[in-house]
Amino acid sequence: MNFVFDIDGTVCFDGETIDSSIIQALEEIKAAGHQVIFASARPIRDLLPVLPKSLQQEKLVGGNGAYTSNGEKMDVIHFQDSLLTKLITLVEAHQVTYLADSDWDYAFTGEETHPIYKNINQASAQNRELRSLSKLCKLVLFQPPQRVIDELADLPVNITYYKGENAIDISPLGINKVRGLHSLQVQEFIAFGNDSNDQCLFENALYSVCVGEHEVEQYASISVEKEKVAAMITKALHMYGNQEMQGVYS
Repeated sequence: MNFVFDIDGTVCFDGETIDSSIIQALEEIKAAGHQVIFASARPIRDLLPVLPKSLQQEKLVGGNGAYTSNGEKMDVIHFQDSLLTKLITLVEAHQVTYLADSDWDYAFTGEETHPIYKNINQASAQNRELRSLSKLCKLVLFQPPQRVIDELADLPVNITYYKGENAIDISPLGINKVRGLHSLQVQEFIAFGNDSNDQCLFENALYSVCVGEHEVEQYASISVEKEKVAAMITKALHMYGNQEMQGVYS
């Protein structure tokens, strides 16, 4: 079975580390012969530093599906040039602050105190001018005015709203975490997540766990407090190993 995990707010709660009890539970999944997969809004560049070395070669989905890695090769899906020109023009015209992620480097104009900035792997990537980036895969706008959101509605993009951070995440049309999993030949899975970008995981999973209180929990099979994540991972593993999942699915 494939066990898919979001990162921030699901298994990582400080933006930098995963608790040892959760790592142990993830290792138990591997030891039992199942697969651990991470699917995050972070680009893979920023996802890797959070993972222990023993889990860095697992299948990865980053940028809400724009980046995928099978442990050996990373593939990216980026905005087409004509669409990218429209997005850049929109951002510049309204002077919206942003984080733009290319295949590896980035462009950032927001507040350096923002959690997203602190999560950038600055040791291996450069903050460059927006127009100098090639293969732009993801664009986060901070505090976008309604007129910008209205204009984006007319463009072929996916928009994820992060109400708690007053930000929106823009990806190429049709890109989401499930699309990323499918590109890695992952069809059936159990999912752990916590935010609006995990809704697609919950809707397509055989069994799903929402960590913490969030309106997206209505799409999950069950919700748990963050203090119980490790125990829930172990429970989900035992449920599958004991062939009890059939009763859970129904």
